[in-house]
Amino acid sequence: MSQRHLDDEFYLFICLSWILYSTPNRIIRLLVYFESFNRKLLVFLKPEFFNVVKKKTQTSSATPTRSHRTPEDPVRTQSSSSRMIPVGELKTLGTELNAQFRVLKPWWDVFSEYLCIAMLMIGVFGCTLQLTQEKIVCLPSHFTSPTPGAIDCSQILDYKENETLQSTMVTPASPIIREVFGRKNNLDIHQYVFINHYCYERAVHWYAKYFPYLVVIHTLIFMVASSFWFKFPGTSSKIDLFVKILRKCFDSPWTTRALNEVSEERGEEKLVTLRKNNFSKSFTERTSDEEENVGLLRSASVKSNSEKKTPEPESSLSLLDKKEGEQAKALFEKVKKFRTHVEEADILYLMYVLQASLKVIEFLIIIVYTAVLVPNIEIVVRCNVPPELTGFDIYCCNHNKAHLFSKLAYCYICFVGVYGLLCIYTLHWVFHQPRKEYSFEHVRLETGINDIPDVKNDFAFLLHLVDQYDALYSKRFAAFLSEVSESRLHQLNLNYEWTNEKLRTHLTKNASNRLELHLLMLPGLPDTVFEIPEVESLKLEQVGNVTIPSGVVKLDSLQELSLIYTPAKLQLSALNHLKEHLKVLRLAFESPEEIPVWMYALHCLEELYLTGPLTSDVAKGATLESLRDLRALSVLSLRSGLRKIPPNVADLASQLQRLCIHNEGVKLQVFSSLKKLINLVSLELLGCDLERIPSAVFSLNNLQELDLKDNKLTTVEEILSLQHCRRLVILRLWHNKITYIPEHISKLHTLETLDLSWNKLRKLPSRLFYCTKLRHLDVSHNQLTSLPAEVNILQSLEFFSAAFNSLEVLPEELFSCKRLRTLVLSNNCLSCLSSRVSNLAQLVRLDIKGNRLEGLPVEIGDCPLLRHSGLLAEDSLFDQLPSDVRNKMTQS
Repeated sequence: MSQRHLDDEFYLFICLSWILYSTPNRIIRLLVYFESFNRKLLVFLKPEFFNVVKKKTQTSSATPTRSHRTPEDPVRTQSSSSRMIPVGELKTLGTELNAQFRVLKPWWDVFSEYLCIAMLMIGVFGCTLQLTQEKIVCLPSHFTSPTPGAIDCSQILDYKENETLQSTMVTPASPIIREVFGRKNNLDIHQYVFINHYCYERAVHWYAKYFPYLVVIHTLIFMVASSFWFKFPGTSSKIDLFVKILRKCFDSPWTTRALNEVSEERGEEKLVTLRKNNFSKSFTERTSDEEENVGLLRSASVKSNSEKKTPEPESSLSLLDKKEGEQAKALFEKVKKFRTHVEEADILYLMYVLQASLKVIEFLIIIVYTAVLVPNIEIVVRCNVPPELTGFDIYCCNHNKAHLFSKLAYCYICFVGVYGLLCIYTLHWVFHQPRKEYSFEHVRLETGINDIPDVKNDFAFLLHLVDQYDALYSKRFAAFLSEVSESRLHQLNLNYEWTNEKLRTHLTKNASNRLELHLLMLPGLPDTVFEIPEVESLKLEQVGNVTIPSGVVKLDSLQELSLIYTPAKLQLSALNHLKEHLKVLRLAFESPEEIPVWMYALHCLEELYLTGPLTSDVAKGATLESLRDLRALSVLSLRSGLRKIPPNVADLASQLQRLCIHNEGVKLQVFSSLKKLINLVSLELLGCDLERIPSAVFSLNNLQELDLKDNKLTTVEEILSLQHCRRLVILRLWHNKITYIPEHISKLHTLETLDLSWNKLRKLPSRLFYCTKLRHLDVSHNQLTSLPAEVNILQSLEFFSAAFNSLEVLPEELFSCKRLRTLVLSNNCLSCLSSRVSNLAQLVRLDIKGNRLEGLPVEIGDCPLLRHSGLLAEDSLFDQLPSDVRNKMTQS
């Protein structure tokens, strides 16, 4: 066999090993070193080597030194090395994979890799010997027998060194075996080569021939089984994403800050968690219970650990810069999405178990068949050859590598045995404890971050593997699972974005004439809000993760707080401050569970506005806790779909003065609680689907204002009963379907404001105008065609609106209401305006747009307080007035 042929076979085998691109870098380095060793070994095995050595020995003086090397030498070296696989490529094959996924390799997987290296060395070394050395050498046997099976070449194995050759060739004990003399045994070299190959294929057991290849194949299976989940698309993507996120979390500066600060700074939060049943107890019992629950006011998600507090240098506690904060924020989002994605399945867990099970099965197969077949590796084998080829029919052949292969086989069995035990231990580790659940209890106790959630399925399994590598990874990773840690990060980012100057641009005056700061759709509440002491009203709309800290005590002027779809928690110091200073609270929520329990402790609160469902079940009544502690509450507004007035409203009977219920079209049926509100001054029942005025209203002796807007009133015959409300001054029946007003409305002598707009009235009763104290009368948006002449009785009338009707003419008596300041007659069918309009000396606003007027009376200029800005009419009508009248009315 030529040396070039041997080289080609060897390099072919190296190329086969090169496909193990997923093997760890340690295996690749081993192959590189082994390849270098074999290259040197091949040089020694070449016949030319001995000739070169001989020539150099004879002509050593004529050999050029290294310094006088000819230019051709480097060329030959380069061309020779170019035939080899580049070492640099081999070295970098497994570097990336091994470094990337090492956090998911526990000690038994690492140990298994080293065992695979050893087994691969055995296989590669055996394959190299197979390719580079003579496999077998055969010599003819001088013994012959009619039964060839009687000759077993045992005399070769029984040969002793202290015996001569003649003594070994004794007469055979069996008479059928005889020694043959006189034959030629100096066969031609080609005959020996043929016999060697023939006997190797026919006489040597298949296991002895293919043992090293089997070792390589089995080792490859072990390697593929160990790293298959790193390459399988269904698992590799999750593993790769997990490792990237894990390393980013480990290296993030926010992790260190969270572990150092969150458990200390945030641990000092004391969020209000007053138990709901406290409010049903007596004042004395509630006071004692609150004292007992002070220790429970701490946040459920964060708990400080005073034993772990150590002074940190100021530099370590410095704020993150804006870029680092944004990176940490993005990392929180990645962790959330990854957790949601991975916790849904257990494919990683099943794949790892499947790999370990496959390796155990292969281990059992190898141990069984190897232990059975190893004795078949024989040093001397007998070979039967047709005698016509060489004249001999029996050859005794020496298997050159049998002795070494047998030792390698036993060594291989030992390695496989240890490898199998590791695989069995892997399965024991997986099933001994639930690896599909992972608890951060130890991290919560150590760091004080108590809201870190436990995980399950593949996420839990990955963290169990990481713990076998280094538990610090899981500890630092846990900081990105904490909502408290995330909220703290959001707080820092908010403080960077919302500076004091930017917040001041959002200051405006609200409807209550308070200086209001309105923040809309922010991820949190910036700490800089509490650096603006002049804020009187704070409105937070759709702001997430709001915890009002102790810094609110800096807002001495704060009297009004609006939380519009913004669930909020309070620290204990903030609650104490708001108890004494907060006057108005506005809450909008989507479920009754979002109503904060701290609301019931604001004993200085004067106005409470609730918008949202007060019960999760429409069939049930509203669920409000006891309102007795709201001792200063005088205004209560409920915008919800109520079936009945909440019974707890009766707790406010002694101090409640105004009650507003906006029911959004849901029929309000039960009014029993309403009768108990004896001190009620103002009642608004809006959108309650009422068809009649509730009888419970008539028992409210102190009632001064009644508003029944957006109901289904068609008649108000029971209006006579309102005379029991002796203090009633304002009656609003607007936006209903009233077609008729009874004459006995005149019994409401104290009435000062009457709003009948947006109904279906065709005429007004003359007795209506006997409510002589009326100052405000609105009958707009009806179907009136005329006004009674008794309108002049209303000498106290200051506001009158009959807009959007069908009036064709106005009674002259209307202009006798000398206190009239506002007269609205727009969108009617008026064709003229009486000259008696000049009698309205107090008139400051006149609206006559949308009529059929051909002109305005010149006497309109005699209204001393009416100016052009107060006259709402078509421009053409105003231009028809004399110039002196126009000039008079345009003067300021």
